[in-house]
Amino acid sequence: MKKLTTLLSAALVSATMSSGAYAKDTLALVISTLNNPFFVTMKEGAEQKAEELGYNLIVLDSQNDPAKELANVEDLSVRGAKVLLINPTDSDAVTNAIRLANRAELPVLTLDRAANRGEVVAHIASDNVAGGLMAGDYIAEQIGADARVIQLEGIAGTSAARERGEGFAQAVDKHGFELLASQPADFDRTKGLNVMENLLTGNPTVQAVFAQNDEMALGAMRALQAANKKDVIIVGFDGTEDGIQAVQGARLAATIAQQPNAIGAIAVETADRILKGETVASHIPVPLQVISK
Repeated sequence: MKKLTTLLSAALVSATMSSGAYAKDTLALVISTLNNPFFVTMKEGAEQKAEELGYNLIVLDSQNDPAKELANVEDLSVRGAKVLLINPTDSDAVTNAIRLANRAELPVLTLDRAANRGEVVAHIASDNVAGGLMAGDYIAEQIGADARVIQLEGIAGTSAARERGEGFAQAVDKHGFELLASQPADFDRTKGLNVMENLLTGNPTVQAVFAQNDEMALGAMRALQAANKKDVIIVGFDGTEDGIQAVQGARLAATIAQQPNAIGAIAVETADRILKGETVASHIPVPLQVISK
């Protein structure tokens, strides 16, 4: 009987500790949109690492809406989160959400897209500038200097779009490309299709397309197929499952592969180090690679 009482007491203490640790060990991940395979994979990487390290992870979808993003961060103030991991909808618009977290003394980590203002402990992302240059170098290898190219840009105002464009601009100068057009398609597959269709009308001599993410690349692919432009090569960015499958099927020439799973996992590892009082780097790069057939 004494042994049973001891076991019950131990179980009660354990349950009490677990209940207290639940709020203490909660992290929050606010994602720009879960209507994009790249960010779904990022979420999964964060969830796996959180489970491994014993954290509860709250995931909130901002649906590409800065107002929803702000509301999500406001919601966290009553949900016991100890660190905010945020993938911004927009590098400028996220400022209000980050400043709200700053006032609540909630450490902030940005993932993939940086914030232009507000106090951020660390930014975890691929080197987007290097990736844009890698895309241009690959096009030069396949077609040569003076290639006639079109660029499909991501969401204006995001650091990813700005930096990938900066890297590709370096490649344009480096290789002497003729940039026929550069237009936003908002990282969206359907918009990538529509924008590419419109650009083909005025630029029928295009030889290569650089799309700043795989979703736009896949949309552009459909437009080029419909126009019977079989010789135009397309380079995407992100290395999503759909993008890699299209490369393997020779429908895309290449994708500059990020590791969204690793971005999510490293963000949780970094949050863990912060909560343990360790110093972390302000920028934590995640390697890129060119995936081609």
